[in-house]
Amino acid sequence: MAANDRPAGPGRAGGAGGGSGADGLLRASLSAVAPGTQLRDGLERILRGNTGGLIVLGVDRTVESLCTGGFVLDVEFTATRLRELCKLDGAVIVDRDITKIVRAGVQLVPDASIPTEETGTRHRTAQRVSIQTGFPVVSVSQSMRLIALYLDGQRRVLEDSGAILSRANQALATLERYKLRFDEVAGTLSALEIEDLVTVRDVAAVAQRLEMVRRIAAEIAEYVVELGTDGRLLSLQLDELIAGVEPERQLIVRDYLPESPQGTEPPGGKRSRRVGTALSELDALTHAELLELPIVARALGHGASPEALDGAVSPRGFRLLAKVPRLPGLVIDRLVDHFGGLQKLLAASVDDLQAVDGVGETRARSVREGLSRLAESSILERYV
Repeated sequence: MAANDRPAGPGRAGGAGGGSGADGLLRASLSAVAPGTQLRDGLERILRGNTGGLIVLGVDRTVESLCTGGFVLDVEFTATRLRELCKLDGAVIVDRDITKIVRAGVQLVPDASIPTEETGTRHRTAQRVSIQTGFPVVSVSQSMRLIALYLDGQRRVLEDSGAILSRANQALATLERYKLRFDEVAGTLSALEIEDLVTVRDVAAVAQRLEMVRRIAAEIAEYVVELGTDGRLLSLQLDELIAGVEPERQLIVRDYLPESPQGTEPPGGKRSRRVGTALSELDALTHAELLELPIVARALGHGASPEALDGAVSPRGFRLLAKVPRLPGLVIDRLVDHFGGLQKLLAASVDDLQAVDGVGETRARSVREGLSRLAESSILERYV
């Protein structure tokens, strides 16, 4: 396999790691060395045995060209075999799926011109090999008693599960507070939508809280990957807290993205492209920018001046219609396209709703009753 044909990362970890590019490869690599895996078991055995180790997680022509001496094995990977083979004075090469030990006791000779900030021979070699091959390299330090993962020259020390769990639980408590605040501002927005009193400031506040929830959730997701089997309960709590957050984010943008001026719609015409652009701009905001409502409003396509923030806006109705039970997304799109805004939807009769393609009498009554219940509950929550 040529160097430019290398897979994206450890095959076994690829499905769990998610993501794409460098971030996806890092997540896949962390998943491969997480507690509960054979590789992590082997690494911890090496530490307990008070020895060191150097393991390359992948093999191709580039890796082979760096190897001198040692033994060609091609045997099944097990934690005990890794422990025993690391007693040899050399590196161990495993396949990218971490199912085979390919070579052991080899000397790795990477390009000495590759810069490295490491001092120990083993760590310098690990960093240079990771840069030159693109594969993750694990170094186990005998003197410092730590496990380090090198990927594209970056060093990530693998911590004990207890230390990671402690930080993860703090982050989870923060997420719970963020989610509570988001629920409050989202409830207020729903009531304002019913009364047609929404301003750009209200929309930006909800989008801001949504982004805060998403970012702390992404941090916790990294901890879940690092924890492996020790992160099961944390993963369940995270899934419960962020359920519905991503769809809500898209619905907010679809509801409040300003219409393009006449004749300026991008080729192919579609609002969905502009929605994607707005979501990307929200993603790109730094933490400091996210704290500024005018900057959030600008990412959503609105003006950032104080006057613009207090300007009135009306939702199209995607967000409230999504709360109506058993209403398909295609029907929601048709309803919004037909009526053009939430206030017209709220004022529509059953007969008016039936004029929309795909909306029969039963569905029309369901939409009418669903919107009425949502309007009543939103007003009650706001004023009672």
